[in-house]
Amino acid sequence: MQADLFGPIPEPVTGHAAVAPVQLAPDARQWQALAQQLPPGLRMGVSTWSYPGWDGLVWDGVYDASVLSRDGLQAYAQHPLMRTVSVDRTFWRPLTATQYAQMAAQVPEDFRFLVKCPNLVTDALLRGDDGLGQSDNPAFLSPTLALQHFVQPVLDGMGAKLGVLLFQLSPLPLRLLHHQDGLWVQLAQLLAAVQKTLQERALTACPIVALEVRDPALLTPALAQVLRKHGATYCLGLHGKMPPIEAQLPLLRALWPGPLVCRWSLNRSFGPFGYRAAQEQHAPFNAMRSPDPHTRAVLARTIAGITGAGQPAFVTISNDAEGCAPRSIALLAQEVALYPTPAPPYRTARPTPGG
Repeated sequence: MQADLFGPIPEPVTGHAAVAPVQLAPDARQWQALAQQLPPGLRMGVSTWSYPGWDGLVWDGVYDASVLSRDGLQAYAQHPLMRTVSVDRTFWRPLTATQYAQMAAQVPEDFRFLVKCPNLVTDALLRGDDGLGQSDNPAFLSPTLALQHFVQPVLDGMGAKLGVLLFQLSPLPLRLLHHQDGLWVQLAQLLAAVQKTLQERALTACPIVALEVRDPALLTPALAQVLRKHGATYCLGLHGKMPPIEAQLPLLRALWPGPLVCRWSLNRSFGPFGYRAAQEQHAPFNAMRSPDPHTRAVLARTIAGITGAGQPAFVTISNDAEGCAPRSIALLAQEVALYPTPAPPYRTARPTPGG
């Protein structure tokens, strides 16, 4: 098991009162009209929801982070612009079907989750408490462990409320980057096992299977071929380790037609290892301290084009992107709403993402 860098995960709590202690901020209702102008296939949300600094933006008061972690999801899911959330804590420790079911029970029927596979499966290295690789991970891309510790529990617990199964590959050692053929074989085996399980479940609506990488050297035709063959898509990873959004869009074009999955995790101005600096500059995460209008504009155009062509879109944003994820989402929504449906860049015989 990889180190849990964010401390213990709260266990499911039973016996709550009928009224949740955390309520949606009254001012959040102002976004209802804007939400109705957005493409129905678009789902936006944040990466985790337990931030006290969102008082007045999402929460109706100041709550401790532990209270929000346990009880805030129900209020968050009532926000007009929040139709998904990225469950990131699963990257550090697998959850049980019961824990997934507890989350699913707190949201409306139309809400969908984006859930990350544990790094037990998606990291090629076993890492110490300092995050540095210590040895090879024998479970890397293991189909058996991926199904046992991720796919099956989340399907059992969330059911139709699961929107995206996300596999985020941690930065790879140079030997794998320089000899990628074996990586594509392993990835193909994993994705094939996932798709087989989804088909056997005979789901009325299958979740999207998406892959996010943290190495620009992996953005190759070989990756696109593996993803297309096994019914998966590429997740736009907007992060300091990756090139800007424009440089990642060609991979989506190679997979077209298909859905959009995007995670805006870190403002590139902080560099590839800038999470700590971003946290220090952005706390308490209630203001736009590092605005990035260019990325927001390109992302809005991409969203409008893909949803205008009838494809779904999942977009999650972290506080580390611009300083305050709810404000980023509101600004992004305003830009998306400016596009007619279908969006102008997609009035072609065969639309392509981000055209």
